[in-house]
Amino acid sequence: ETPVEPQEAEAARQALIDYLSALNAGDYERAVSLYGGAYDVLSGYNPTIDPEDHIALFEAGCRYNGLRCDLELREVMAAEQVAPGQFHFTVTFTGPEGGLFELGPCCGGDPTETPPVSQFDFTVVEQDGAFRVVDLPVYQP
Repeated sequence: ETPVEPQEAEAARQALIDYLSALNAGDYERAVSLYGGAYDVLSGYNPTIDPEDHIALFEAGCRYNGLRCDLELREVMAAEQVAPGQFHFTVTFTGPEGGLFELGPCCGGDPTETPPVSQFDFTVVEQDGAFRVVDLPVYQP
């Protein structure tokens, strides 16, 4: 069993909070500095943007591609260290209308078969001495 370093867990948690706050504020440069995941999805959505222009890719993802950067972190529900330098968080969001954000079934789906989801998972890993979030924001087609 991996001993959890409280300061590591707190640093990972703070990186997630800062990342989500930066996205919510439209500070894509800061969000990119806190993101350690792949850009292939964003590049695929935005073939006309230079794949190395991570700030423009995040901005397009948030403005045009269905990433819900407008959500405000409501609560960190769960945190777990899954490996050395790797943490898994489950969070809830407040939507633009002020209530708990729920992602309903896609594209006319049946809510009884696909119940709404209000808890979302994010992984934070240590990369080059800093914690970075490896997941994109919530996607809503």
